[in-house]
Amino acid sequence: MRKIFLFMDTIFNKVDAKGRVSLPADYRAIVKELSTEIVCYRSLTSPCIEGCLEDSLDKLATEIENATDFFSETQDNLTNLIFGDAKRFAFDSTGRIMLTEKLLKHAQIKDTAVFVGKGRKFQIWNPENWEKEEARIRAEVMKNRPSLKVQKEAE
Repeated sequence: MRKIFLFMDTIFNKVDAKGRVSLPADYRAIVKELSTEIVCYRSLTSPCIEGCLEDSLDKLATEIENATDFFSETQDNLTNLIFGDAKRFAFDSTGRIMLTEKLLKHAQIKDTAVFVGKGRKFQIWNPENWEKEEARIRAEVMKNRPSLKVQKEAE
């Protein structure tokens, strides 16, 4: 049976003056099981930090290469903004990572960060910005009532 690893929950953690923040314990457990580091980069669409395991970025690289022409402006733009910005972070003995000033500034994070699980990735937000974004998302979902087709597992 395949073990499932998903980043879940919404967790608030303090950020110290040096930009160190504790990776949530559940997230650390996933990283310890599957890797030794996480990768973070500035979100392309929101004022937050995107985080994932490196194999998720490897899959994203393949998807970008398959969906776009190798020399296209679209591929160049995406790879520049994602891979040119991404940085590996190992956590210290207390479970903290030290976020860069560039990441903290983009996400407008000062003394508290909110980790938001998104399955195979997670985001790190400024608490006030996350509160507004969550309200916007909930309103949109309630208005549009999306539906998903769930595949049945093979017996």
